[in-house]
Amino acid sequence: MDQSNELTEFLERVRSLLGPNPPAVTPGEIEAILELARVAAHTSERRAAPVTTYLAGLVLGGAAPEAREGFIDDLVVKLEVNR
Repeated sequence: MDQSNELTEFLERVRSLLGPNPPAVTPGEIEAILELARVAAHTSERRAAPVTTYLAGLVLGGAAPEAREGFIDDLVVKLEVNR
């Protein structure tokens, strides 16, 4: 099984544990989240990655689906500029 399928299966398992109507993420959002985690880990320390993605998730909880990926991409740029 390749990594993409493994990730997809894991995320579907997580979604099944989140109750009725769990949120879905697009492939673009997944890539943006992974990039955000990478930048957070390399800008500060590795432990910053999950906390940073969690904080972004809290902010994006009520955002329109079409706005989420762009918001994460913008945050990545801001973090990289302030390195």
